[in-house]
Amino acid sequence: MLRDPIEAEDAAQDVFVCVLLKLHTFRGESALSSWLYRLTTNLVLMRFRKNNHKQVSLCELLGGNGELLGDIGKPDLYLNGVLDRVDLEAALDLLPDGYRAVFVLHEVQGFAHEEIAKRFGYSVGNSKSQFA
Repeated sequence: MLRDPIEAEDAAQDVFVCVLLKLHTFRGESALSSWLYRLTTNLVLMRFRKNNHKQVSLCELLGGNGELLGDIGKPDLYLNGVLDRVDLEAALDLLPDGYRAVFVLHEVQGFAHEEIAKRFGYSVGNSKSQFA
């Protein structure tokens, strides 16, 4: 999400500190990995919100003929889909554990229903029914 290795390393350190400070708030209603993923995503999104942008006078952006120079109003390709990912995560959090696990394993990680069923010790039909 950050597209910058140095920024990502800094965010990772922030996540570790945040985990140390917030671990007592983990209620165990979901997997620890889900909680950690959500905490990390929220921290990165907060970095986007806090990001201070350089202030530039409009006069500096105007060329000699009065046209704007630079990338003013250009879509930020790094942020495309960020809100969709947050909406998807919120929807996943609403799913019961079994449904969420099958969805993530099948759609996100690419496991076949046979592999999922073997992993959890139930039938392929059960895996498919939790996915539907």
